[in-house]
Amino acid sequence: MSVIIRKGVREDVPVMFELIKELALYEKAPDEVTNTVEQMYIDGFGENPIFGSIVAEYEGEVVGMALYYYRYSTWKGKRLYLEDLIVSEKMRGKGMGEKLLEAIIQQGKDDACTGIMWQVLDWNESAINFYKKFGTRMDGEWINVHLDF
Repeated sequence: MSVIIRKGVREDVPVMFELIKELALYEKAPDEVTNTVEQMYIDGFGENPIFGSIVAEYEGEVVGMALYYYRYSTWKGKRLYLEDLIVSEKMRGKGMGEKLLEAIIQQGKDDACTGIMWQVLDWNESAINFYKKFGTRMDGEWINVHLDF
């Protein structure tokens, strides 16, 4: 299988947004997506981009993506935050997720980050088992806190 892993470009945004909606459906929260393609153009490819992306392409079609940004830890310094790693349902189990996560790990190393952080739903056993293959550590002590506007 010929897979190309590359940096996301502006032209990828519509399919990236479709992958985001597919993930929301999988996570049983399709109505929670309030972002738009137009906002993603601004936030990822405007004057001051606040996120980066890596995509997996198979036969000319984007079938997976990883969206990330940087955060700062007072204890650890610069960290890469993996917001989402998504592989379309039809392409799962073919190694795309592994290639995307390896690319994210390399991105963090290239950018002199001290590590990578992300979240996984406690019921998503397939994702948890996938991440464990990379030697990850899962925190059970921290509680996610949100304040929406």
